[in-house]
Amino acid sequence: MLHLRVLILLLLLGRSVGWRKTDGKNFTNFPAILVFGDSTVDTGNNNYIATAIKGNHYPYGKDFPGHVSTGRFSNGKLSVDFIASMLGVKQTIPPFLQPYLSANELRTGVCFASAGTGYDDLTAAITGVVPVGNQVDLFEGYRKRLKKIVGDEEAKRIIGGSLVIISAGTNDFIFNYYDAPTRRLEFDIDGYQDFILERVHNFVKELYYLGCRTLVLAGLPPIGCLPIQITANIKGRFHSKCVEEQNADARAYNRKLVALLTQIQMSLKGSRLFYADIYNPIMDIIRCPKQHGFRETMKGCCGTGLLEAGPLCTPLTPLCHNSSEYMFFDSIHPSEKTYRYVTECLKKQILDKLYKST
Repeated sequence: MLHLRVLILLLLLGRSVGWRKTDGKNFTNFPAILVFGDSTVDTGNNNYIATAIKGNHYPYGKDFPGHVSTGRFSNGKLSVDFIASMLGVKQTIPPFLQPYLSANELRTGVCFASAGTGYDDLTAAITGVVPVGNQVDLFEGYRKRLKKIVGDEEAKRIIGGSLVIISAGTNDFIFNYYDAPTRRLEFDIDGYQDFILERVHNFVKELYYLGCRTLVLAGLPPIGCLPIQITANIKGRFHSKCVEEQNADARAYNRKLVALLTQIQMSLKGSRLFYADIYNPIMDIIRCPKQHGFRETMKGCCGTGLLEAGPLCTPLTPLCHNSSEYMFFDSIHPSEKTYRYVTECLKKQILDKLYKST
């Protein structure tokens, strides 16, 4: 139990030093942050399940406070860390640690995300992680424990007032459509997008009926610019360009997601749904890297930067000299500096609007 207590302390000490105010005013209206999705928001859940998809080893976390490999797939903090700091909420904690948390810790926020997962259950089956749909089960466990500790009404207030962040979908297209033809045997790209969006719709409704009201859903990044996708689609020895067809698919999906969220919000009374555009901030960096302080946008910092990620990015893997010059830390995941910039953009996109509407 002692090592779990130490881990909790490290997670709580990982609170971001970032923005706590917007226009001189604090975001104090959210009692907690609830996070669902994949490795872009997983703060350490995969440490507790039987999967090879783990980020709890060096060099992950090399720039995190205390140089701790917490399970985050980056050299440091993720966007949810920066957002938590902005909102004045303590760091989101893996639900597997709930039995060891105090009432005050349970009030702050919990991350239910699992690296390597997706909306499509087949995605999680491939990697042995928690499907997005099953993350609702973890959330139900959190709700029950919260009710037991603070009472039914206070639990409803905390959950109803929480900011819910959902980030998933990229793995579905990489694992099941582009790099393996599993779903391509059933769907064309338009049909698979609709298949995923149907699951997004169902997931949002489940969270709504469990009491969540304010939800932020991330769209897809420029998938064709992930180093691993560039490598998978290489056509020449020195080819280092984004795969435009996959980027066009991501843009089409994002347009559909925006339309879907408008539709869902109209059907769920009292809900507030926000689309988080992560595509354009990343493309901004790719188009003008020097302007944003980056030197490399086509390769990750870890190893060759072309293939290494998760179990292939290890303490024995060579590293770039300065990870802050790299947009990606490994062949899939952004560096902390990229997450910071994306969060700055999300602040302008969403958080300012959230403050004005409360």
